[in-house]
Amino acid sequence: MDWLGLDVHSHLLPGIDDGSPSIETSLGYINRLESLGLRYFYATPHVHTELYPNTAETIQRAFEGLREVLPDRITLRFAAEYMVDEAFDARFGKGKKLLTLPHNHVLIEMSYMSESLHIDRVIFELQAHGYTPILAHPERYVFYYDRLNRYQQLKHLGCLMQMNLLSPTGYYSQQVKKTAQHLLKRGMIDFVGTDLHHQKHLAAIEQFVLSGDAHSIFRKNPIKNLALIGV
Repeated sequence: MDWLGLDVHSHLLPGIDDGSPSIETSLGYINRLESLGLRYFYATPHVHTELYPNTAETIQRAFEGLREVLPDRITLRFAAEYMVDEAFDARFGKGKKLLTLPHNHVLIEMSYMSESLHIDRVIFELQAHGYTPILAHPERYVFYYDRLNRYQQLKHLGCLMQMNLLSPTGYYSQQVKKTAQHLLKRGMIDFVGTDLHHQKHLAAIEQFVLSGDAHSIFRKNPIKNLALIGV
């Protein structure tokens, strides 16, 4: 996975969302991803008002606990995956700072079943505040499957797109695979992330990467992962 270089979307921080439950588990995940060629990681825990009401403090605390036991050869940083819900506007108003990937890129998501209200306005306002929005796993939003032109509309608004590594394999569903292929064919994907939550994800990632298919599937898109760390 040298072609990827940096994992921009993962749930490696222990015990704060539906990702890794423990430091030991996180270390195991990172060691196995390193064996596939990854050394740079951004942990992006959910910030979701109802399910995972994380704050900068809870994320920092989980990060510090994991960083203490990581080998020096591994670079781990943290950001967040923000649910665009009713409370989202307040998260970056009045001078509040969002947790971001390098160069003020911010990872946002929606419910898989319904488009967030005012998502166009949110994308505009994030940019007005100096952020570059990245929509996490656009291929998984079922409400766009019969509105494929919506992806181009969001790109025109200035929203970048991050695809999950496993989406083109059919891991999530055949419809996700079909939509992923649609986006990849049109060169619309800017970033790739593992979106790693658990052991089942990791096993599928290992199989896909070791098959040699992962790089060939993504290589025709302008993947910017390495650019975030100046490589």
